[in-house]
Amino acid sequence: MRNYTLKQIQTFIEVARERSVSKAAERLFVTQPAVSMQLRQLEDAFGIALVESAGRNIRLTDAGEAFLTHAIAAAGALKDLEAVMAEHVGMKKGHINLAVVSTAKYFVPMLLVRFAKLYPGVDISLNIDNRENILGMLARNEADLVVMGRAPKTLDCEATAFATNPLSIVAAPDHALSRRKHLPFSALADYGFVVREQGSGTRAAMERLFAQNEVPLKVVMEMPSNETIKQAVMAGMGLSFLSLRTVRHELASGHVALVDVTGMPMVGNWYVTHLRQKRLAPAAQAFKAFLIEQGGPLIDSWA
Repeated sequence: MRNYTLKQIQTFIEVARERSVSKAAERLFVTQPAVSMQLRQLEDAFGIALVESAGRNIRLTDAGEAFLTHAIAAAGALKDLEAVMAEHVGMKKGHINLAVVSTAKYFVPMLLVRFAKLYPGVDISLNIDNRENILGMLARNEADLVVMGRAPKTLDCEATAFATNPLSIVAAPDHALSRRKHLPFSALADYGFVVREQGSGTRAAMERLFAQNEVPLKVVMEMPSNETIKQAVMAGMGLSFLSLRTVRHELASGHVALVDVTGMPMVGNWYVTHLRQKRLAPAAQAFKAFLIEQGGPLIDSWA
């Protein structure tokens, strides 16, 4: 048996994901020299280079790419082992790796606080990213549960709806469309939109909506966060298409206005999702049940 550790494997996976020793160190809350030492010890254990410099970043060698595939699979198997052992411990303690798409960050913290009151011994690690990256985490078995706005079709998953997700067109209060009523969707063709980045679930839903209505989407700027988009809309840069869960304060204060388009808002769902073959630990089972039973009413009252 070669002399390497689980910590070294976890460090390598984080470096491979970030393609940077410094960024991996930030994610792991350790120093850069500590990450470099873990990598060096792992390479020494196998007698082969796994990473190499690429300017200010790093890239994986061919051996490193092969190692990454098996390392991720091994990490997933260890999570399954933890789930089996957790069944013997019960719900006195536990850990959940939860991943959510960025739009869900407006209500997930509230849900976590409510869940913690019911299960104070359960620890939750939260990852927030766009849909594309969250799907990658799900596929690699890096997340126990995922919260997203549309169930994935390319993975064998179990997805359960637990809350509604209304989406609509928003504008600055003084925008030309903000006071008009019962607009046809075609009226949007002449106006520019501030949109989320490619890979975002909101962006994908928006593009599907415009395609279904056979209206061209005029993009004036692409932005990586809902908060930046809201500021751009308020400044008069353009219209946008957002989940109404993200703009409740701005609508209530009058800083943002809903555009009255026939057939809107478009109502989707929020789903709690996991790989179908994944064996959920009791803590993850409890959180999934909590979302299904209480998530919808709590979100309705919050956002």
